Amino acid sequence: METNLFFRRAKKGYNGKMDSVQHALVQALEKQTPAAVATVVKTHGSAPRGIGAKMLVYADGSIVGSVGGGAMERRVIEMAQQVIQQGAPHYLDFNLSRPDRGDPMVCGGEMEVFIEPLLTTPTLLLVGAGHVGAACAELGKFLGFHIILIDDRSELLTRAKFPYADELRAGDLVEQLRAAEITPQTYVTIVTRAHILDAEVLRAVIDKPAAYIGMLGSKRRVLTVFGILKQQGVSDEILQRVHAPIGVEIHAETPQEIAVSIMAEIIKSKNTK
Repeated sequence: METNLFFRRAKKGYNGKMDSVQHALVQALEKQTPAAVATVVKTHGSAPRGIGAKMLVYADGSIVGSVGGGAMERRVIEMAQQVIQQGAPHYLDFNLSRPDRGDPMVCGGEMEVFIEPLLTTPTLLLVGAGHVGAACAELGKFLGFHIILIDDRSELLTRAKFPYADELRAGDLVEQLRAAEITPQTYVTIVTRAHILDAEVLRAVIDKPAAYIGMLGSKRRVLTVFGILKQQGVSDEILQRVHAPIGVEIHAETPQEIAVSIMAEIIKSKNTK
């Protein structure tokens, strides 16, 4: 993809230095910051920027660089935010002399902009440091995920038990989740030890823009947790985004088999956006 080529060039630098967009792109990749790159790929006639002009757009709509300014650029920013959420590229074409069809500006030219998401490493956010959490951490790391594991039992969060985790965070589960940066590249896996904890944890993440939210438990346990959240005002529509009971049905029994089931469902979700 062009972003990968742009990253390699930006990292290496042209003539030993980077411009502001290249520098921001490198920083976003290194810090795993959700963003999208907008590139002018075609122009005809009078256009505000030439081919190759780039702009980096963050999830909140802030930018580095420019593809032309004004109403046209605002439209690019809005689409870039959608691209970040959806994880899929998009083309925009502007005829800058036809305000009758809604195109901004009247400088008389044409311009096409290609917008692509910055493909950062997906994060597997595991809530629960039991046997299933440990198995998911190992398999998730093998599959290329950045592994974050959260538990309120600090004595369980050891490097000996979780050598594959990138981050171990001990403390109150709800507080930890509220403080966590959950993006469209985050896959939340709830594998706690009690349904009361599940209800609190799920309530803390269900409104966040995670790519996937899954919860371990029997059908009865899931119905109990959903019932608690409904009493708190959470709608059926919002609850439908939760994968519960979690995982692909393979009649799994051991923690390792359950981890395979969970990660298979996560891979399916990641690859079928």
